[in-house]
Amino acid sequence: MAKTESTLVNMVLALLIITAVAGGSLGMVYKVTKEPIAAAKLAKQKKAIEQVVPGFDNNPTDEAYELTSKEGFALKVFPCKKGEELLGVAISTKTEKGFSGEIKVMVGMKPDGTIINYSVLEHKETPGLGSKMQAWFRMDKGNQSVLGKNPKTTKMVVSKDGGQVDAITAATISSRAFLDAIMVAYNTYMDNTDAHSSATTKSKGGQS
Repeated sequence: MAKTESTLVNMVLALLIITAVAGGSLGMVYKVTKEPIAAAKLAKQKKAIEQVVPGFDNNPTDEAYELTSKEGFALKVFPCKKGEELLGVAISTKTEKGFSGEIKVMVGMKPDGTIINYSVLEHKETPGLGSKMQAWFRMDKGNQSVLGKNPKTTKMVVSKDGGQVDAITAATISSRAFLDAIMVAYNTYMDNTDAHSSATTKSKGGQS
């Protein structure tokens, strides 16, 4: 009986030691990788902002602020200026309506809401289908492109649902989700009176 109890104690001690070592190792790995991962995310964010609203000479990150969408999403807005003129805003938006879940997009818009460009930041859509949204909606073919269009005058819904944008072939759900993310950004920004008024004022001030 004493031998059995001794073996049980040894097993418990061994498991505790293994757990402690594994936990310590994971903690160490987290500390080592935390800063590089954060730096990579910031670099990706900066690149996306430069892509969707080119030509600014300020630091949009320093002037960034948050708006909450009616869906409850916290959207980050990056004002992009040249001198005192507001060229537009880069908005980190998202939707949870993707075929495989959440889709995050950085969309660049002029102060009046016209879409300048976009960059898909994260998604889990099907390779070769939904994943085509990175390029599909900027291609000048049929009614695919959303660039240069304003949701105020263009119905940002897939053609199949009565809208004015052609969906990705065989990926209607992903297309609906992408456009939903764009509209979340547009509606949230334009519905925020303070942000919209401020943007318009700054833009006019830069042109005077």
